[in-house]
Amino acid sequence: MRRLFASPAPLLALGLLLASSLSSLAQTRTKTTTTTTRKTAVKKPVAKKPAAKKLAAKPAVVAAPAPVAPAPAPTPLTPTEANQGIKEALTQGVTRAVQFASEPDGFNLNDDIRIPFPPDAQIVALTIGRLPLGQSALDNVTNLLNRAAEAAAPQAKDIFLNAVQSLTINDALTLVTSRQSDAATQVLRRTTETQLQAACKPIIEQQLSQVGATKAYANLINRYNKIPLMTPASTDLTDYVTKETVDGLFVLLAQQEAKIRKNPAAQASAVLQRVFGAAK
Repeated sequence: MRRLFASPAPLLALGLLLASSLSSLAQTRTKTTTTTTRKTAVKKPVAKKPAAKKLAAKPAVVAAPAPVAPAPAPTPLTPTEANQGIKEALTQGVTRAVQFASEPDGFNLNDDIRIPFPPDAQIVALTIGRLPLGQSALDNVTNLLNRAAEAAAPQAKDIFLNAVQSLTINDALTLVTSRQSDAATQVLRRTTETQLQAACKPIIEQQLSQVGATKAYANLINRYNKIPLMTPASTDLTDYVTKETVDGLFVLLAQQEAKIRKNPAAQASAVLQRVFGAAK
């Protein structure tokens, strides 16, 4: 009987060959896939990392100022301190005022206290001033009036100082706390003005004579009185110069008092600084 099937050996060989071909084809496909995957991986762009955010600068920390301790309240001024302070201030003021007034030209070159030609004789001055050398004669008389005041000024010192020492503690407290820059000077004026005029008048009279003011003034008045139709004028200078001298001393004293009250540099001692510093 004719065999319908071939020998098994060729079939086996054919199967092995087919299996080998299929294996090679599979490997080729695997390599291709791997290669493609790798290429794709290589070509894939690398994602950039987002830029780090900048940290905002922290505001500088300012330390709070240390609390300031309140200044201690000033110690109240005692009556004894007030009495000592006002008397020392006035003593200092009197000494300086009298010294300034007594210096050469202390009155004559100080516009605050310079004694002018007598106001009640202004008609004399106006008339004489128009005459030859009349103005020079008027200036000479005025200068001599001020020389007499400068010579008489030292007489006021002891009177002033005695009045200062007579102030009571109540007076001192009132004067220290007063807002008037010349409060103490006004008190001294009320208590010493009459006495000062009485003490200065004989000195003024004597000085007017010694410096030649009386004679020079009399010559002017006599010259004026000789002018026709003029009302005769008086030649008395003593009362006028005495009053102006005392007024000038009080002006200087008031100025010294104001300096001590308001100007620390003028408060020459710890007592004055304490008293007038506490009074403000």
